[in-house]
Amino acid sequence: MTQHWFHLYVQRTGARSNMARFYQLSVEPDLFGGAALVRRWGRIGTRGQERIHLYDDDCQAISRFLVLARQKRARGYRPPRSCS
Repeated sequence: MTQHWFHLYVQRTGARSNMARFYQLSVEPDLFGGAALVRRWGRIGTRGQERIHLYDDDCQAISRFLVLARQKRARGYRPPRSCS
């Protein structure tokens, strides 16, 4: 079972522009003792695209994770609203 060290799921929606996007980030251990930054994005309801970046240690991956999280927040991505 894969353990996620850091995980983020955010969405950006807009009824006027018919926008419904998601962005997902996670930092996970890789098989060689390093860290993998996994990025997934696309339209909500689809599988979207995926890109994996490999790093020698978790500090580098976490640093990049935080930079990407700040960029997405600045572009209007927010956590999904709860159903309650």
